[in-house]
Amino acid sequence: MKRIFLAIILILLISGCSSSNTSQEQKVIKIGATAGPYSDQVSEGIKPILEEKGYEVEVVEYTDYIQPNLSLDQKDIDANVFQNSLYMKDFAETRGLDINEAVKVPTAPIAIYSEKHRSIDDVEDGHTVATSNDPVNQARALAMLEELGWIKLKEGVDPTKASEKDIEEYIIKVTIKPLEPAQLPRAMSDVDYSFVNGNFAISSGLKLSEAVYLEKTPPHYMIGVTVRGEDKDAQFVKDIIEAYQSESFKKLNEDDEKYEGYVWPEWMK
Repeated sequence: MKRIFLAIILILLISGCSSSNTSQEQKVIKIGATAGPYSDQVSEGIKPILEEKGYEVEVVEYTDYIQPNLSLDQKDIDANVFQNSLYMKDFAETRGLDINEAVKVPTAPIAIYSEKHRSIDDVEDGHTVATSNDPVNQARALAMLEELGWIKLKEGVDPTKASEKDIEEYIIKVTIKPLEPAQLPRAMSDVDYSFVNGNFAISSGLKLSEAVYLEKTPPHYMIGVTVRGEDKDAQFVKDIIEAYQSESFKKLNEDDEKYEGYVWPEWMK
């Protein structure tokens, strides 16, 4: 009887160890990204590296800025690539999510495009300017409008948190039209100027070289890989970071013309 009892204990211990090891050895990674440059970077540059390490990688494409974080929180995906750190922090605080940026990636800058004007110097009173309706990217657009001399923000306003109510003066009396980010490329025919995030610009067929004005993208507006807080030290996250910081990924971005004009994170310079 004693031997049977010991055998049962031994089986349970072995089973427990096996289960623990399985949970730690994640071999399938689902990475969410907005359609366009960031999903391309994952598919062409990151997926092959991770597959060499023994992972099975699935790229899940999104067309909005809401679902990728909700899917991450709900564990439908393991990481996402579409947002800057300010947007991530604002979204996490608003929704009560525990998510963290793991590594910054080569970023297509936000830019102003126009089908009606060849230059930003053509702006006149009464022109319409489309911007993103999410708070972080609208603040980003307003900071650029102030930089261009089209508006003046109230003194003391944090430019990363500015909204339309923080505009003190319309130096050029433009009308600002907030829209869903994915709609901004399609809105170009209806407005004079449109601020379009890099991923949506490129996925809609626009080229950075066609913009009438490109943002000088600071680090806090660069796109990053986001993971759940509980996974920030996990091996698969370390392997994702290593893949992005590899020489082969850097070479992909150097050699492929479609990544021309991207802003590089410090670790790539």
